[in-house]
Amino acid sequence: MAVKIRLVRMGKKKQPTYRIVATESRRARSGAFLEILGTYQPRGLSIREPEMVLKVDNDRVVSWLQHGAQPTERVAKLLALSGATEAFASSKLAANTPPVSPEVASEPVAP
Repeated sequence: MAVKIRLVRMGKKKQPTYRIVATESRRARSGAFLEILGTYQPRGLSIREPEMVLKVDNDRVVSWLQHGAQPTERVAKLLALSGATEAFASSKLAANTPPVSPEVASEPVAP
């Protein structure tokens, strides 16, 4: 099963809001999904607050990325803004480096 992290359109006409979801890649754009990972409002909350609103559960996103989920191009940009891709890269780096035991770290290196 190939899993994608993508946007599902919600909201009213000309006032889009999106959910960031994990879903099977063969499903329809607004079809069934596995989990809601966040929300994205590109137009802001109101005229007085026109800046975009992005809420992402970074821990769950990192978990899905570790299990092989592929974000779409737009979602990858949003995850970079939220810091999820940085957290994923650091978790990947931590998994690849072997742990150093305290005894080995305190021993002097012989020339």
